[in-house]
Amino acid sequence: MKVTEIKAVTKTKFKVYLDGQFAFVLYKGELFRYRLKEGEELSKEDYQDIRQNIVLKRAKLRAMHLLADMDRTESQLRSRLRSGEYPEDIIDLAVEYVKSFGYINDLEYAKRFAESRKRTKSRKEIYMLLAGKGLDSSLIEEALETCCDSEDAQTAIREILRRKRFFPETATEKEKQKIYASLMRKGFRYEDIRQVIQISEWNA
Repeated sequence: MKVTEIKAVTKTKFKVYLDGQFAFVLYKGELFRYRLKEGEELSKEDYQDIRQNIVLKRAKLRAMHLLADMDRTESQLRSRLRSGEYPEDIIDLAVEYVKSFGYINDLEYAKRFAESRKRTKSRKEIYMLLAGKGLDSSLIEEALETCCDSEDAQTAIREILRRKRFFPETATEKEKQKIYASLMRKGFRYEDIRQVIQISEWNA
C-alpha cells in the first residue's frame, strides 16, 4: 500500500492516508521510525505493527483515561474516541478491552443515574436524559423499573413544590391547576401529584 498523503494536524501530529484513504494519526517520531513519506510504499507488516502497537495501544489508553476522568456510557466513549480520529475497528477493540475489565456497563450506569435523580426528577425526565446519552430504550426502562417507584415520584414532587415555595393548603384553585399542569409536563402522573397535594392539605 502506498502513502498517498501525510497531513499535519498540529506541529507534531499527522494524519496518514494510504491508497487515498485515511488510515490513522501518528506523531512525528512515529513517522520517522517507520520511514513514512508521501509516495513511498508501506509494507503490510509495518501497517499491522502500527495499528496494533501504536494506534490500538493508544486507543486503549485513551479509553481508560476517559473513563478514569468520569463515568461514561459506551456511546459517549465511542463518540470521544471518534473525535480522536481513531478508525472504527480500532474503537471496537478499545471498547471491548475496557469492557473486559467491567469499566463500561450501560445498565449499571443507567441505574446509578436514575438512583441519583429519582427524588428530584420524573421518570420521563430521567428517561430523556439517559436517551440523550445514547442508551438503548429497553435498557433505560429496565433501570427505571428497578430504581424508580411511585414513592420516589412523590418525593420528587414534594421537593419541586418546596423549591417553588408552593403551599397546597393556601394555594388557590387556579394556582393548583397551574402546578398540576407544570408537573404533568415534566412527566409526573396525575395520581402522584394529587396524592402529594391532598396529603399536604390534610396535614396543614
